[in-house]
Formats: sequence, C-alpha cells, structure tokens
Amino acid sequence: MTGQQPTASFAPESARDSAFLKACRREPVPHTPVWFMRQAGRSLPEYRKVREGIAMLDSCMRPELVTEITLQPVRRHNVDAAIYFSDIVVPLKAIGIDLDIKPGVGPVVEQPIRSRADLERLRNLTPEDVSYVTEAVRMLVGELGSTPLIGFAGAPFTLASYLVEGGPSRNHEHTKALMYGDPQLWADLLDRLADITAAFLKVQIEAGASAVQLFDSWVGALAPADYRRSVMPASAKVFDAVKGYGVPRIHFGVGTGELLGLMGEAGADVVGADWRVPLDEAARRVGPGKAIQGNIDPAVLFAPREAVETKAREVLDAAAGLEGHIFNLGHGVLPNTEPEALTRLVEYVHEQTAR
Repeated sequence: MTGQQPTASFAPESARDSAFLKACRREPVPHTPVWFMRQAGRSLPEYRKVREGIAMLDSCMRPELVTEITLQPVRRHNVDAAIYFSDIVVPLKAIGIDLDIKPGVGPVVEQPIRSRADLERLRNLTPEDVSYVTEAVRMLVGELGSTPLIGFAGAPFTLASYLVEGGPSRNHEHTKALMYGDPQLWADLLDRLADITAAFLKVQIEAGASAVQLFDSWVGALAPADYRRSVMPASAKVFDAVKGYGVPRIHFGVGTGELLGLMGEAGADVVGADWRVPLDEAARRVGPGKAIQGNIDPAVLFAPREAVETKAREVLDAAAGLEGHIFNLGHGVLPNTEPEALTRLVEYVHEQTAR
C-alpha cells in the first residue's frame, strides 16, 4: 500500500464505462444497473457446495474460494457489479481480535472492548495482515473484465457495536452505555476503527476494486443527534481517507430513514436506502449531488413473479426522476430466496429500463 494517497483509481479501465459506475457518477446509463447485497451467499446451491465443511472466516481467507464465490452471482444472475465476498469482522480478526462467526448467531467476540485498556488491543491494520484480500481482489479483477468489483467494509459504529456487546444485539445497551457514559473513550474507539476500516478499503481499492461500500448495519438504532455527534465524524474520516482514489463510495445502513441526510453528509457519493422509505423521498432527504441505491423489500422475492414485478415497477417509478439510481434490495438477499427470482428480477429491471 502506498504512503501517498493517489489521485486515480487502480480499477481496470474496461469497467469504467459500466452501467453501475456510470450510475454512481450520475451519468446517463444504457439501463438501470442491478446488484444485490449478499448476492454471493446462502441462497445459491453452488455457494453451499463450495463452502461445505469450511468455516465462514476460513472461507474469507482463501483467495481462490473468495474468487469463486464472488463470481457465482455474476455468472448466474447477470448482475451489473460483483461485491467482494468477505465479512465485516475480517479486519478485526486480522489484527488479532479473538472472535468467531457462529452459525445462526453471527460474530462473537471472546473479550468485549469496554475500557481504555481494552482499546489498546486494536492495533493498526497493515496490507500484510490481509494479503489474501489483495490476492483475491487481483484474481477477481482479472476474471471480471468489464464488470466492476465493489469492495466493502463494516462502518465504525457497527464494528464498535459487535466489539462492545460481544456479539449481535437487539438493543445495543452496552454500546449506548459507553457512548453516553464515556464520550471520550467512545470517540477514541470509533476513531481507531475508522483507521482500521480505511486501511481495509485501501487494500481493496489498490488491488483493483472499482467502488467501495461502507455497511453500517446497526446505525439505525440511533437518533439523528446522536449519529451526528457520536458516529458521523468516524464515518466521514473513512470516506475522506479513500476520496483521493476516485472510486465511488457507497454508504448503507438498515432502518436509517431518519439518518439519510446525515449519511450523505458523511461523504458518500451514493447513499443506499432500505425499503422503508420510497426512493424519491430518500433522494429528497439525502439532497442533491448523490446517487441513490435501493430498495425493494427482500421478502418480496418470496411472492409470485407478478407481485415481484409490481413492486420493482414501484421502485423504478419512484426513481424515475433521479440523476443516478442503482437498483438493489433494501437489505441483503434472504437465505431461502429462490435464485431464479433474483435472475428474473435482474432481467425485468434491465428490460424495463433499456434506453
């Protein structure tokens, strides 16, 4: 990884004119681009086959396996972008945090971080810590050709929530207790996580990722004033750290209808909306100068084809006046989704929006 931040992308030139990257830049597109969060995963039988007997974190550290899994939905669904197969806790594992991803539970941290002394366990991430990521991204870029690869990372708040709670949480009580009770320790924790996250994204960009997405899965648990004061500075630091690479930066959270404007302010070029807010209203809240990503409810894919197409049409109609729109779900693909439903949805969006 270079010391000086470059001013140009490392991504292949062949991907630059893709519908996905054009939409990110709010340029005219040949059709509305489509990709799905968690498109490479449990809904695909070929994914379950190659992952058989391999723990989640182990699978994230095998470049050939990461490459195969990332490519699977591109082959099957003809989506307009691939998203790098990994997990948001990979950089934490790489710097020595004792954690594991337990099936049916999620990331579990052996010793939660709740004190100033605990903070010292979070050292900086180096490219050598995640050399398998560099290798996998380079392999993917070679395979994908003109299809862009999206790199990704967990946002500081969501990573902090896992670290402080010790695992997934419904109410985030330990997290909020720390945020309200020791604002300085909280700020220092998020600042350190911002550095780790930025370093993880830089590795992916410098290996050839065409765009990056910052997932703030749990940030919808916060009120806007708390987000602005206690979270936004760290997210903004991440976006600012990768700004000079010239790749689009996407920001997404769940249940973030009240935060959309602030999430845009944090520095993203594209803001993702979940299904709770219509896209035209999401765009109004985000404000001008940003592309919008979303936002059909993932559960709709379990309905008959006609119902899926009706809901997709609603999303496309709501996005009709927007400068840049990337069609996506309002959250990740649910594990029991029929793959054919996703393939048909991509075809429908492409057909309906062909210019």
